[in-house]
Amino acid sequence: MVQGFSREPGTHGPLIEVPPAGLRKIRMWAGAIAMGGFLFGFDTGVVSGALLYIRKDFDLNSFEQGSVVSVLLIGAVIGAMTSGKLAERIGRRPSLGLIGAVFIVGTIIVTAANGYPMLLAGRIVLGLAVGAASALVPVYLSEISPTSIRGRLLTLNQLLITTGILVAYLVNLVFASSGSWRSMFAVGAIPAALLVIASAWLLPESPQWLITHGRKQRAHEGIASVTDDATADRLVQRAEQRIADERAKQQRTAADQGNARKRLTAPDVRPALIVGLTLAAVQQFGGINTIIYYAPTIIQQTGLSASNSIFYSVAIGVINLVMTLVAIRLVDRVGRRPMVLVSLGLMAVSVFMLGLAFVTGMNSVLTLLFMVVYIAAFAGGLGPVFWTLIGEIFPPSVRAEGSSASTAVNWISNFVVSLAFLPLASLLGQGETFWVFAAICVVAFFFVGRYVPETRGRDAEQIQEALQSRFGNPPETTHSEHARTR
Repeated sequence: MVQGFSREPGTHGPLIEVPPAGLRKIRMWAGAIAMGGFLFGFDTGVVSGALLYIRKDFDLNSFEQGSVVSVLLIGAVIGAMTSGKLAERIGRRPSLGLIGAVFIVGTIIVTAANGYPMLLAGRIVLGLAVGAASALVPVYLSEISPTSIRGRLLTLNQLLITTGILVAYLVNLVFASSGSWRSMFAVGAIPAALLVIASAWLLPESPQWLITHGRKQRAHEGIASVTDDATADRLVQRAEQRIADERAKQQRTAADQGNARKRLTAPDVRPALIVGLTLAAVQQFGGINTIIYYAPTIIQQTGLSASNSIFYSVAIGVINLVMTLVAIRLVDRVGRRPMVLVSLGLMAVSVFMLGLAFVTGMNSVLTLLFMVVYIAAFAGGLGPVFWTLIGEIFPPSVRAEGSSASTAVNWISNFVVSLAFLPLASLLGQGETFWVFAAICVVAFFFVGRYVPETRGRDAEQIQEALQSRFGNPPETTHSEHARTR
């Protein structure tokens, strides 16, 4: 039996039992929701191989190549910033279905592109869907997750992202001989259609959202479908009480801050916001997507052909997936904080050595080795754990908005790094650019060590106390046992 079903991540009362059949149903829902993460990975990864052929068909210069990659991120920022409000207004389930439909529209535009402008337009539309999915999926997963496996279900998002990237690399490899980049993109319509179908006929609405919007009978039915009626009654009552308590607290402490977006800057939420936004920026400025987006381009610069470059990028995708699976097994055993610290340390060393390989002209085998170690370090820690943390560190009343803000910063950082990488590498040198990423990883290591608390096994109140303590603020309430172990 699995204990600790909760209406939101980290917030639970007396332990309850979730039968194995209910747990299987929750995992099925989680897998369908995380299909949004798969599309996130596919549409950000497929361009890496397609770019080798697009640049020939449309005669693109280095800036135009960079813009084909990075323009998706402009759409992603907009999608991430608006998804929180959309999900609060119409619900998690219809929002996810709408995102799947936008994926389909973007895929059609890119596949039919007759030139550079239309290609950019399609990539922006895909970006809207990618950004919205990246913000919504962690929130949706967190609100259907049993507490005892919350970390594993939240890291399922990253698992599907890395699976999407790997599938994109494999699709690139399949069509490499023909150079059919349109077919590479077209494959993405299949999982997008599955996401729409799952949202329409398979998934339940989030109990958290239903109760917040006064639809407690539907919430009761959803919870009872994985537990029983008595348990559903208790959880709905407890959820209603927590919502009432939070609203009362907002009225007492933030009377002049009448909505969730403004609440993000309130003193009691500010530490969570700082941690969320900083980790969002670090995840990108550490350089990961220069490898994901430009892997074939980087490998080709070691002297390999385009088709061989795509083949070796598949190996990078496999390592990315395998290490994400490792992270999923560890996140609820080892904890979030130590995994991020180890990850950042290894990333700093490996990306420094990658830079050294380019500066000193090491052979392609060593260059690939350092790339693989770097990907493994990221995928085994910072990659999946970031998405877990932003589903945990914000108070329930601002969780959707906090996740949306963090994800928007993640995409803005992604855009800056992706657009600047090729020009910066031309200016400083490719190896020296990787050294900049190494320095950022070192700074991030010390930030996490000082300000990020452990969240494993803690409820929302305990997480907030640990955050306030690390930022030097006295907690409003005391949980002495957890305070000693933060």
